[in-house]
Amino acid sequence: MPSTNVKQLSESTREKLKLAIGQLETFLNENAMPQLTAGHEGDDAAQFYKGLLADLRHLLVFSEVSYEKLGVALRRPNFDTEFADRALYEVYHQCVNAYFYPKNEGYSEDGRYAYTGQDAIRFLFKPVRAARDIVLNISKIYEELRDDLAYYESDYMTQLRMQRQK
Repeated sequence: MPSTNVKQLSESTREKLKLAIGQLETFLNENAMPQLTAGHEGDDAAQFYKGLLADLRHLLVFSEVSYEKLGVALRRPNFDTEFADRALYEVYHQCVNAYFYPKNEGYSEDGRYAYTGQDAIRFLFKPVRAARDIVLNISKIYEELRDDLAYYESDYMTQLRMQRQK
């Protein structure tokens, strides 16, 4: 991919990550287990929220690390396309995948709803409004990142392997 495209993609990706990070930090700083489980009795609610909070914390960390790496790439006097390519690859494989395939599976994407105008995210347990809103609000950001970085799903690694074989 030409370096000008990589630089523009790095800038837009960094801005999108900044938005997601801000929303995640606000939610995680303002919500804790007692608030989220209030009104829900039973172990199911507690397990759901423990998993959801863990997944969102991991997503936040992955997003912050990627945000910083892209910042390093963009601040260098000579833009290093290889470094930026690797950082964008990591955004796709760590951040986007962490969002769409959460470890604790508190929610999942149901592609059948993507074309109906409905939210494609389905929850394992009915969450409180704040938890539902954060997951759905950041879904738009991570969907855009997934679309923008689709090249880095497989083509980037294929290109690297071909270069090594030469």
